[in-house]
Amino acid sequence: MSDLDDKPDSQNSPDGQPSTGDGPTAGAGKPTPDGIMRLINGYWATGILGAAATHGLFTHLDAGATTADELAARAGISERGAQTLLDGLVSLGLVVLGEGGYRNSPEAATFLVRGRPADLSSFARLKLAHMGAMVDLPEVVRVGGPVADAATEVADNPHWAEVVPAIAAQSVPVAEIAAEKLGLAGAGPISILDVGGGSGIYSAIWLGLNPEARATQLDWAPINEIARRLVAERGVADRFDCVDGDLHTTDFGEAAHDVAVFSHIAHQEGPEENIAILARLRAALRPGGTLVICDYVVDDDRGGPPFPLIFASEMLLKSKRGGTWRRADYHAWLLKAGFTDITFQPTPSPATLVFAR
Repeated sequence: MSDLDDKPDSQNSPDGQPSTGDGPTAGAGKPTPDGIMRLINGYWATGILGAAATHGLFTHLDAGATTADELAARAGISERGAQTLLDGLVSLGLVVLGEGGYRNSPEAATFLVRGRPADLSSFARLKLAHMGAMVDLPEVVRVGGPVADAATEVADNPHWAEVVPAIAAQSVPVAEIAAEKLGLAGAGPISILDVGGGSGIYSAIWLGLNPEARATQLDWAPINEIARRLVAERGVADRFDCVDGDLHTTDFGEAAHDVAVFSHIAHQEGPEENIAILARLRAALRPGGTLVICDYVVDDDRGGPPFPLIFASEMLLKSKRGGTWRRADYHAWLLKAGFTDITFQPTPSPATLVFAR
């Protein structure tokens, strides 16, 4: 299992925040330190967003609060604290100030209000707690990998209990796009295999769209327990099964599934591991079946997009061989694995969908 807003990658800054449009050398004139200073202090954005999410500020704004004192009263925080967070959120472009007071930006209203389908509030709170890990990055860069146990390779890591539910919302819009592309709603009694499915969000969404489909998730036992709860909350647990096991060694079956999913796993694996897993996924598909990969894919020249490029540092910190891979890498791996029809589809999130048949 592994670790979005509604703008294309080109409209996001490297730290995932809405871009102000001016980089370290804003304009065509003499370079200024403004952009560099904002990058050096980028942790302020994580802190402000995490604190605002912790206290439900976006939810209270959505419910009608428009001033610092109203927010303070509803959130149970100091007025000074509320005003400071509002100032920071205006700076980040997540809150807008007008004649009627403060209100959420369209992005905040979609992705940061609790209870919305694509709510990323819990992910913002999670990342607030992860900021300290970045102090290890200089040493991790020197040695070429984690200085402690690789977080992505420990089945019973408490890390998963927080991460898996927190990142589920990221996959909601992408899973819906993939379902539409494949015509899953009208596909009839198909079998879906989700390898390393984590929260089970793909199965939950796809089973909800297709009442005749069944889904099987293969993941570590502690993670499957999380998935069972989420799928049950969406009312489709009667058509969802789990296989507890390691995706590197557990059998996927032979020609047993119509659709397979490999979402946000390839970035924590090395090239050889990915080729081996993809070949086993190819064997698990029935003739004419489709493999759906979702991940942070970088351009072949490694010139962009911004989010996948910067996400590579997360994999250096947490995995032994992972990284963010190029389109050319996925294409070559899939050909070696036996696929012949390979297409890439950008999404309104930092992730790219890959369809292979």
